[in-house]
Amino acid sequence: MVSKSALCALIVVLFCSFPVHGGDIVHQDDKAPKRPGCDNDFVLVKVPIYIEGNEVNEFVGVGARFGPTLESKEKHANQTRLALADPPHCCSAPKTKLTGEVILVHRGNCSFTAKANVAEAAGASAILIINNRAELFKMVCEANETDVDIGIPAVMLPQDAGISLEESLNNKSIVSVQLYSPKRPSVDVAEVFLWLMAVGTILCASYWSAWSAREAAIEQDKLLKDASEDFSMETTGSSNVVNISTTSAILFVLIASCFLFMLYKLMSFWFIEVLVVLFAIGGAEGLQTCLVALLSRWFERAADTFVKVPLLGAVSYLTLAVSPFCIAFAVVWAVFRRVSIAWIGQDILGIALIITVLQIIRVPNLKVGTVLLSCAFLYDIFWVFVSKWWFKESVMIVVARGDKSGEDGIPMLLKIPRMFDPWGGYSIIGFGDIILPGLLIAFSLRYDWLSKKNLRAGYFLWAMIAYGLGLLITYVALNLMDGHGQPALLYIVPFTLGTFLTLGRKREDLKNLWTRGEPERPCPHNQLQPSQ
Repeated sequence: MVSKSALCALIVVLFCSFPVHGGDIVHQDDKAPKRPGCDNDFVLVKVPIYIEGNEVNEFVGVGARFGPTLESKEKHANQTRLALADPPHCCSAPKTKLTGEVILVHRGNCSFTAKANVAEAAGASAILIINNRAELFKMVCEANETDVDIGIPAVMLPQDAGISLEESLNNKSIVSVQLYSPKRPSVDVAEVFLWLMAVGTILCASYWSAWSAREAAIEQDKLLKDASEDFSMETTGSSNVVNISTTSAILFVLIASCFLFMLYKLMSFWFIEVLVVLFAIGGAEGLQTCLVALLSRWFERAADTFVKVPLLGAVSYLTLAVSPFCIAFAVVWAVFRRVSIAWIGQDILGIALIITVLQIIRVPNLKVGTVLLSCAFLYDIFWVFVSKWWFKESVMIVVARGDKSGEDGIPMLLKIPRMFDPWGGYSIIGFGDIILPGLLIAFSLRYDWLSKKNLRAGYFLWAMIAYGLGLLITYVALNLMDGHGQPALLYIVPFTLGTFLTLGRKREDLKNLWTRGEPERPCPHNQLQPSQ
């Protein structure tokens, strides 16, 4: 089963790094310069729809750069009757005089501000502009426009919303709307829980990894003490562990970049289905590994008794007992993943998989950890920010959201619904933002335990604090950027790696950390030599 775990670990590493995300407005450019009369921030607008006095739907639009700002609370927003523009583009005066209605118009034939001016002159209280595409578009003022002193709010609606409203109006129904733009809370409790999940996952994985390393060291010391003739330095390693080399750390970035680009180009419903299957397999394996390790403390006999299974080899009775539950859990999640509470199952599978990966894959020394995190640092910045210049959109954010797939993002994420955000959505964090720093933090605890350093004198406590601070700064940046996805490693790597290198230099064991990755241990050949 270890070989399967290693395979799942590699799958996760290839798909692992995605930005911390809080949900933002997704559409075209907002680089048009602000100027008097055209200096609003772009905001999402809720548009509840009432037909014959009954609320039947709610659409989401985006406010324009011009016009007055909207109410932020629903109770203060007036319910106003909707009228269909005639002519539909509202580039000339409507045939019917308006008396405070909200006018519904089509995009095109003239500028947004021209439409708003015509609507205001006709007596409209607000203007809803139907986009000619499914997504939204940020409405700005043209560079040569002077008449931008507009007294009514303007909101862009997606094409499907406009078609629905037009059908209702053409059926002679009385349609009314409200327009308001609730503000997001500065901090949502989802971000607090996500922070705790990330820190707690690394904490658990580090202690498991350090405990395994200490058990291996105790076994080595026992062999040294007994002066076993069969002893070899090869036995100090574990067949269950894969040590990363400097070369593989560099290759990670190249391979991960290729996979990310492939995801970007091939993103579709069927491709997401493939990722769901891979994640379900990896999650089931990770959950099984964690449960077996946990339950073996109480069911030692079942954990130590093996039976030969075709294709799998020797498998413990405990593993056979736990596996059906893990497989069933992953299958149920995959089938019902669109249910509102499915994120709980996704997070359980994800956390189990991350802990398993951090147990199987290890950083052998600080040199490899530095190369790995430095490469991941550049990888994160490139695909979140730099890729915008080449592809006109952030490749990593597009992939994380699952755009063009019909799904609510890819499964290789931990996510929690934004509980007090009126816009809903999820706060998410990519596996790589936990796994990659977690490899270095787990290494620090192994080193501390083997060096017999206490918590304060060691590296683990400070590396853990540095990671927590780095992730906290990520969420601060996320909120300052109005929910636009942030590359967490941009903040985490300098904190974590910088703390490690600074402490190592001060404590004068940086050389040992950099190359050996473990304290000096007695050589077995020296111990076995007779005294002179």
